[in-house]
Amino acid sequence: MPAAAGNMLTVGVLALQGDFREHLEALGEAQVRAIPVRTPADLARVDSLVIPGGESTTIRRLLQTYELVETIRERASAGLPVYGTCAGCILLARDVDGADAPALGLMDIGVTRNAYGRQVDSFETEVAVPAVGDEPIHAVFIRAPRIDEVGEGVEVLARLDDGSIVAARQDNLLVTTFHPELTGDSRFHRYFVEHVVREAGRHLAVR
Repeated sequence: MPAAAGNMLTVGVLALQGDFREHLEALGEAQVRAIPVRTPADLARVDSLVIPGGESTTIRRLLQTYELVETIRERASAGLPVYGTCAGCILLARDVDGADAPALGLMDIGVTRNAYGRQVDSFETEVAVPAVGDEPIHAVFIRAPRIDEVGEGVEVLARLDDGSIVAARQDNLLVTTFHPELTGDSRFHRYFVEHVVREAGRHLAVR
């Protein structure tokens, strides 16, 4: 449990690979204190965690190298709020196509990697997300996964026009298959802090 230091929550951003800098900036725009997380000692200092997009296979390997897998699992299972975007969604899923075993396996979802094609097939679109506001989110999909299955305890927050699930929440866990940190719109980061962290993490010490 992180030590108290004032009244501000501290969000950690996994900073092993991927677009962690953009998440740190987006959280700053949301007026939240955010720090990079690279070691178990870093993780012990935070009240919640963001797992960014990037190369899921690389991030998975680095999580093992830096001995973060079991620490994240233990803290998330105890209530630590975690938000995974794109690759982060893949790492949190209990079932991933083509994988023998999940990386973290914390969230009751099944995903397909690179569901929309390769890098050249990346796209942007407007997505309605009532949970974060009336105006649609401008969503950026880069080699994005698709959420194909959700368990009974998973709340679907957003879909594409074809029905593909692109955002979901399960208690203290939040995922998006797109990159809200790349658009200058911090509403999803605000939602994570104001709802997931403050609702699911009330028992954690605040900073």
